[in-house]
Amino acid sequence: MKNSQTEANKKWQEKNKEYAKYLSNRSRARSFIRNHATEEDIDELRTLLNEREELIKTDDNKIE
Repeated sequence: MKNSQTEANKKWQEKNKEYAKYLSNRSRARSFIRNHATEEDIDELRTLLNEREELIKTDDNKIE
């Protein structure tokens, strides 16, 4: 017999596929940083985050 909460979770994930994927990816990224990232990984991630932040700021300025 399946748990009703499990069924509700599956239904929500089917209805919200893109957001569920986003949440899953975010969770994996945080876990990697907290539990596995080396100093070199952190340096690379910092660079990537800075680039992404600049891109977001630039894109936000284009929307009027």
